[in-house]
Amino acid sequence: MMKSLKLTALAVAAVALSGVAKADDFKPAIVFDMGGKFDKSFNEAAYNGAEAFKKDSGIKYMEFEVTQVSQREQAVKRMAKKGASIVVAMGFAQASAVEKAAKANPDTKFTIVDMVVDLPNVQSIIFKEHEGSFLVGMAAAMTSKTGKVGFVGGMDIPLIRKFALGYEEGAKYANPDAEVFQNMTGTTPAAWNDPTKGGELAKSQFDRGADVVYAAAGGTGIGVYQAAKDAGKFAIGVDSNQNYLHPGTMLTSMTKRVDVAVREAFETAKNGTWKPGIKVLGLKEGGVGYAVDEHNQSVLAKDIIAKLEQARADIISGKIKVTNYMAK
Repeated sequence: MMKSLKLTALAVAAVALSGVAKADDFKPAIVFDMGGKFDKSFNEAAYNGAEAFKKDSGIKYMEFEVTQVSQREQAVKRMAKKGASIVVAMGFAQASAVEKAAKANPDTKFTIVDMVVDLPNVQSIIFKEHEGSFLVGMAAAMTSKTGKVGFVGGMDIPLIRKFALGYEEGAKYANPDAEVFQNMTGTTPAAWNDPTKGGELAKSQFDRGADVVYAAAGGTGIGVYQAAKDAGKFAIGVDSNQNYLHPGTMLTSMTKRVDVAVREAFETAKNGTWKPGIKVLGLKEGGVGYAVDEHNQSVLAKDIIAKLEQARADIISGKIKVTNYMAK
């Protein structure tokens, strides 16, 4: 009898240490940031990842869409209080909220995307956006007939400057004489969801001679893509594959696999392989890239794609060095 009890206790301890969660006990949660889960960009990619997990596992997840800055901390704390096994927080701006909640709930797992929070129960996932942006910068310069290309960023923060610098370096790698126009939409979170302003900025760049504009601006990018369609110019999408929005004028999209990051965070937390620390995803890891599909294969020339693939290999091997604005 005692031997049986000891074996049972050992088995229970082994399961506890492994971190494997039973489906009934596992409660994943996600907190979307400003712009909403249907921004067709960053947040929507996260939503797609969470939905993919739900479809595969049959496990529902808790969610919250932040619409005001003051809600971030409340939302992350509330998810932990509701018994979430893991809380995924989208965006650099949730760092403070995650730090406070993680310290107050040491037994809860937290994953934050786009920022580093150095705590024993936090996993930080960051991307090499500059590498993917370099490739679409090349595509823009090689497609441009004027030698002038543009960039419209969302909120003026180092992360978006990281996109912009990679894009500029890529454009000038392909054409050393290329001129790159840059505009940021604003300095507050409202800059992520202002398609009217995005359209105005893109139009001003087209008026100055640009014929390809890359948007890294969340929902604001929708206005950029519409302006490109209206002007008969090209636009480049970001984060999600946005080629389908305006086939024929979307040259490509710089894909950032936020969907995969969210899905894997949920899956690894469920199966016991989730680990805290920093995960960095670039071209080598398949974390960033550019999209080619039925919506843009008629406008992104095959010889350009061949050059992009060579550049991809050269970046991965280290032959091409792309500057990381945030590491300067």
